Amino acid sequence: MKQKLKTELLAMAEEDTRLRTELIASGELFRGYNSRMADVHQRNAQKLDTIVQQHGWPGRSLVGKEGADAAWLVLQHAIGNPTLQRKCLPLLKESAGAGEIDAFKVAYLEDRICAFEGRPQRYGTQFDWDKSGQLSPLPLQDAKQVDAYRESVGLGPLSDRIEQARRQAELEHDSPPSDFEKRRAEKDAWAKSVGWL
Repeated sequence: MKQKLKTELLAMAEEDTRLRTELIASGELFRGYNSRMADVHQRNAQKLDTIVQQHGWPGRSLVGKEGADAAWLVLQHAIGNPTLQRKCLPLLKESAGAGEIDAFKVAYLEDRICAFEGRPQRYGTQFDWDKSGQLSPLPLQDAKQVDAYRESVGLGPLSDRIEQARRQAELEHDSPPSDFEKRRAEKDAWAKSVGWL
């Protein structure tokens, strides 16, 4: 195991989590994509890209379970870097097949890429506010099969996840946008600006 690499990944994930907690407390996190959060995500994405180029995907045998979990968190939050997320998806699939990461982590990344590209997701892991003001899964490829897909990667029923996501939003004081269409337009413009659309 590469301890120095593990320490670097843990520090990156810790910075991300610390700032997110700070922005939740100040009420700033959910007012668009916070520029400080975007800076951390982009800086971490660049570091992770270098790590992946040098070592391949940092799985459990390279950086231990905690290090591998930290690498995934950094990748999952690298939303301003579609090239990195797309490049790492096949690496994550290979790592999951080799037992280096949990299969559900691949599902989260795959869904995230689909959501940002404007395509329906398979596993129902990505949520946003809907027109009725409810935090709900983004469009699904197959609503009848979603729980089977989720079970295949070790995730529980989508109905349980919906309840959990809505409780978490309440605890974090997240609320629906005051202007749904304006928020959608802003998200689309951002997605185009970074290369998702």
